[in-house]
Amino acid sequence: MTHRQTLEALSGLLLVLFAAMLSATVVSTALPQIIGALHGGQSQFTWVVTATLLSSTATTPIWSKLADLYSKKTLLQASIVIFMIGSLVSGFAQDAGQLIAARAFQGLGLGGVQSLVQVVIAAMISPRERGRYFGYLGGVMALATVGGPLLGGLIVDVSWLGWRWCFFIGVPVAAVAFLLLQKTLKLPVLRRDNVKIDYLGATLIAAGVCVLLIWVTFVGESFAWASWQTAAMAGSGVLVLALAVWVESRAAEPVVPLDIVRRRNTALSIVASLAVGMAMFGGAVFLGQYFQIGRGYSPTEAGLLTIPMMVGVLVSSTISGRLTTKTGQVKPYILTGTIVLAVGFAVLGTVDHQTSLYLIGAAMLLVGAGVGMSMQNLVLVVQNSVPLSELGAASGAVTFFRSLGGTIGVSVLGAVLAARVSDLITRQLAAAGVQGGGDAAGSLDLAALPEPVREIVRAAYGDATGHIFMIAAGIAVVGIVAALFLKPVSLRDSLDLPAQETPVEVPAAAGKS
Repeated sequence: MTHRQTLEALSGLLLVLFAAMLSATVVSTALPQIIGALHGGQSQFTWVVTATLLSSTATTPIWSKLADLYSKKTLLQASIVIFMIGSLVSGFAQDAGQLIAARAFQGLGLGGVQSLVQVVIAAMISPRERGRYFGYLGGVMALATVGGPLLGGLIVDVSWLGWRWCFFIGVPVAAVAFLLLQKTLKLPVLRRDNVKIDYLGATLIAAGVCVLLIWVTFVGESFAWASWQTAAMAGSGVLVLALAVWVESRAAEPVVPLDIVRRRNTALSIVASLAVGMAMFGGAVFLGQYFQIGRGYSPTEAGLLTIPMMVGVLVSSTISGRLTTKTGQVKPYILTGTIVLAVGFAVLGTVDHQTSLYLIGAAMLLVGAGVGMSMQNLVLVVQNSVPLSELGAASGAVTFFRSLGGTIGVSVLGAVLAARVSDLITRQLAAAGVQGGGDAAGSLDLAALPEPVREIVRAAYGDATGHIFMIAAGIAVVGIVAALFLKPVSLRDSLDLPAQETPVEVPAAAGKS
């Protein structure tokens, strides 16, 4: 493809990525209102997010593996169609259960969009030049993440629209992207006979993760940590995942190729991606809830208050992308990004329901900067380490584990938040001598609560949220350790590895090139 053709195709890729990111962020500030309208509680709040992440995580390696075997363009367009159908069904949901199921279906297409956009870009642009374009990806992510909460807040605050348009809004954007890609994207199709996709391995991975996440959601509330239910659910989840590893090691076409995962830089990038995903998704998804429930701001105001984090993503991803292309080095930006991310969450870990908004804004700026410097560069490290024929599987592996980290982060931190909020509300109600507030801990419909109970619930959410941000900071430290042990590599200028050649490793002291 010529440079002009690449830019034309990139417009469609960035547009569909924008629609996919928008589907997640537009809900973030509106979700307290949505769950309140559907009479759901904190568990449903968490699972509306987790369901999408889980299904997209489970299908990411399948989409990516198929991209090594079939038409990348056709697969991407198929994922867009699934995403649009899921969005429409989500908008028509009548209760929290239906919404969770529809979001899970939407996640099937979302997993394809997220992984295939990066695979297609990697098939068009060399790793050295890719840093600049990944800066554009970071910009689109920032725009969607800034615009999403604002748009979601406006939608639920405007009476003639209503919360259902939070799900409908991405459909026309995705449709335009579909038509753009049909016209502009032209890639050679790799066809192979007797292809076997490891659906069993993918199913086992999804089942094992799902069982563990369900256990995390209910442990400590519906049953004790030391109980037969814990032994049964946690034990069976670990057993299924161990079986999945065994199946993957023997599959002719594994969805997560273990020989790629075992390589040092790939393994460390995956560990760092897990940490970044857990910290980013697990922490950021509760910011909108903190501002609305814990501080009493409207959805639109909550969206405006998250702008510092998105500015951090936009600026840092653009600058680090250009510097990566200029120097050919990527490790310094990943290491710096994970450190900044951990510091930002550590500062957020000190917040309560009365913390200065200036301090919170500065901390969110650091979190955004850390995400912008580390997330796409971790994908770039992996893509630089494999030949073109393994590009889809390798990209899918790192995207899979990042999404898995996000899924685990949202579920675990959501369960911790729910337990801490319930404990704080119970103690504060007893201390205040308030009667008739027993159901307050499980309700996000604050308007239906008596005034004294409402203020206690607000304070509990505001005080408990800092606790999960501190946990996110601890998770981000794992990313720092993984980044430290990455071997410095020089990004190659060619699309494919030269025959019988491995990525060029440079001494740690070689910081200039």
